[in-house]
Amino acid sequence: MDIELKRTEKNTKKNFDFVDTIRCISMIGIVFEHASVFYGVTYSGKMDTFIEVSVMQFFKFGTIAFFLIGGFLINHKFQEYTPGQYLKNRFKNTIKPWLFWIMIFVLLDFVDRYVAYSKGGDDRIIVDFLGYAGDRLVNTLFFTSYWFILNFLICISLLLIFKKYLYSIWFGLVLGLLTLFYSFNLYYHWILTQHSTAIFGFVFYLWLGVFMNRYYDQVMLFVKRSRWTLVILLVLATFFFADWEAAYLLKADHSDPFNTLRVSNILYSLAAFFLLLKIGNIKWLQEKLEPRKTTFGIYLIHAVVIERLFPLIFMPMHLDPKLYGVWTNTCFSIVKFSIAYFVTLALVKLILKTKMRKFVGSN
Repeated sequence: MDIELKRTEKNTKKNFDFVDTIRCISMIGIVFEHASVFYGVTYSGKMDTFIEVSVMQFFKFGTIAFFLIGGFLINHKFQEYTPGQYLKNRFKNTIKPWLFWIMIFVLLDFVDRYVAYSKGGDDRIIVDFLGYAGDRLVNTLFFTSYWFILNFLICISLLLIFKKYLYSIWFGLVLGLLTLFYSFNLYYHWILTQHSTAIFGFVFYLWLGVFMNRYYDQVMLFVKRSRWTLVILLVLATFFFADWEAAYLLKADHSDPFNTLRVSNILYSLAAFFLLLKIGNIKWLQEKLEPRKTTFGIYLIHAVVIERLFPLIFMPMHLDPKLYGVWTNTCFSIVKFSIAYFVTLALVKLILKTKMRKFVGSN
């Protein structure tokens, strides 16, 4: 009887390997987006604009996919731990590494500004060090990719507060309305449109991930029965819709034409996520890139590589994307992404072999 029980437990254990595949692809997309040279670049021709927004849009599902996967993974932990225990574990595995790399990011900025000052540049770092330090910390916390870790923790805390409604459809609808508020705000400007103001804009996707985990068997049965042709057509349709909206906002001189919470990008992200669920686990990708070990470290360190290392490499070359055509800038973006991703991946793998491995944490 004991043997039969063990067999039953083994048979009912679910395989979630696809999670690592999705977060690996999503992280590739996030690094590609942050390494892009298209920010601030516009083209007058329709075809050039179409190519530009298509390149930017291709991986734009990454952030929403990350919140979906995050929710999917925390569902069981919400049930296994009290809110206090869960947040304590989060501090150890997430907040400490996050704070460490924020400090590295800011300190490298101090070094850069001091070198500039020694060569006759801006002297604010000397005459108003505390003011400059405060400005850099606020900017790093709210206006770089590090903001999304804080946002993620805020979202988790909100779900913990309303834990008893976690599986309520009505609760999900309320959260969905919150994210749509930020979508329409892009056009009506009720509040600032920067991503740092979208404090509650991503809670819905975390909740949706939790809900998907709760009804995993039903979700995966639906995914399995869906026809490949229809799924691919859905991804293409939402992709071109997202292209159109981005192009519209770009021509309207919007400050954030590629905002993640555009209605079109929400639909594209959900469609792309559905496609990734259908594809499932990509074994060779997990073996080569080891996303379970490296993903959070890549997220923490890639900003340092892009914002602090790249200027040392590219600024002396006096490369100005505004002077180049769309295909040149596409190639330039691919080169920057390749350097950023694989240098960061190598750094993370190196750190994992040392006593500093706790500073690449786990998400």
